[in-house]
Amino acid sequence: MSKKICVVTGSRAEYGLLFPLLKKLRQDSFFRLQLVATGMHLSPEFGLTFREIEKDGFRIDAKVEMLLSSDTEIGITKSIGIGISSFADTLNELRPDALLVLGDRFEIFAAVTAALIARIPVIHLYGGEITEGAFDDALRHSITKMSSLHFTSTELYRKRVIQLGENPKSVFCVGALGLDNIRSMKLLSRKELEKKLGIQFRKKNLLVTFHPVTLEKNTSQNQFQQLLDALDQLKDVQVVFTKSNADTQGRVINEMIDAYTAERGNAAAFTSLGQLKYLSLMNETDVVVGNSSSGIVEAPGFRIATVNIGDRQKGRIRTESIIDCKPVKKDIQRAIQKALSLEFEKVAANVKNPHGDGKAAEQIVGILKKKMDKIELKKGFYDIAFRHS
Repeated sequence: MSKKICVVTGSRAEYGLLFPLLKKLRQDSFFRLQLVATGMHLSPEFGLTFREIEKDGFRIDAKVEMLLSSDTEIGITKSIGIGISSFADTLNELRPDALLVLGDRFEIFAAVTAALIARIPVIHLYGGEITEGAFDDALRHSITKMSSLHFTSTELYRKRVIQLGENPKSVFCVGALGLDNIRSMKLLSRKELEKKLGIQFRKKNLLVTFHPVTLEKNTSQNQFQQLLDALDQLKDVQVVFTKSNADTQGRVINEMIDAYTAERGNAAAFTSLGQLKYLSLMNETDVVVGNSSSGIVEAPGFRIATVNIGDRQKGRIRTESIIDCKPVKKDIQRAIQKALSLEFEKVAANVKNPHGDGKAAEQIVGILKKKMDKIELKKGFYDIAFRHS
C-alpha cells in the first residue's frame, strides 16, 4: 500500500525549493502525495501563489488560511495560533502517514506543532542551519526537536542536528534542493526575461531581496533606506527587487520598494517571480544583493557574487563569493563595487558550492522509501561525548 506523505508549503521561495522533490514523490507509486498550501500562498497581497502550484500540475489537497493582515509581533503570533488550530482539523481529515516540511518559517512551525500532538511523524528538511538575526533560528531548532527524520544540506548542519540530540541514524546529508533546480531547469534567455518581465538589462544588473531582521526591533526601515541610498550611487545599473516575505516589519520594506521603483526607470519590483523566472534572472545577474538565503545557497551555484547585508543570515556556511557588510550606506556601496570588479568576478567564478551536487531530491526519495516504515515517534535523546577543559 502506498504511503501518504503530506507536504506543507507556505511561501513562494519554499515551494520553489520543494518543486523537484514534489515531482519525484508524485511520480513514485510508493508514495501518495498530499499537498497543503498555506500562509502567503493564499494572500492576494503576496500574489495568490497557490495558482502557480496548480499551474505546475499539482493538486492542492487542502488550503489552510492562517495569515492575518498584519506584520506586527501580535499579528504574527496570532497567525501561529490560528495555524495550529486549522492544521489540527486539516491533518485529521487527510490522515497522512508522515508530514514533510522544509525550513523554519512560522507557518511551518504551526503545522509541525499540530502534527506532533496528532502523533504524525514529521520529516524535516534543512535543520542545523543558523540565521542569528531572525527568530526563524529558534523555530528551525524547535521543528528539529519535533521531527523524527532529518535531511540537511551540509555535513556541518547534519552534525548540528545530532548535537540537538537527534540519533545519527535518522539524520542524512543530501545537499540543497535549490541546486537541483539549477541543474535540471531549462532557464529563460536574457531576451525572454526582458519580454516576460518588461525590463531592460543594462551594463550591470543587480537582483535585490531584503527581509526584516526579525530579532531586531524596528530596524527594517532604516536598514533598507541605507541600501536604497547605496543603490542610488550606481550608474548604468538595472535593479530588480523581489519583495519581502510576510515577516514582522515586512510591509514597510515593500512600500519603500514601490515608492523607489515608481520614480526610477532603472528599477523594477515583483511580488512573486516563480522559481523559473527567479533562477533565470539570477543567472543573468551580476550580483545578488540583500539578506536572502538564496544569495548564500543558490547564487554560488551560478558562480556570481553576493553582497550579504547585516545579521539575518549570520551563521550560515559561506563561500568566497559572498561579501558580508554592515547595513550602512558606505559599507554597502563598497561591497557592491567590490562584487562588480573584474578581480572579484574571477573569485566568484571559481567557488565550489558546499551545498551539494544538485541531486538532493533523488537521495531524499531513496531514503524515504527505506525509512517510511521505520519512523519512530518515541525517540531518545542522543547524547554526544563532550570534552571538558
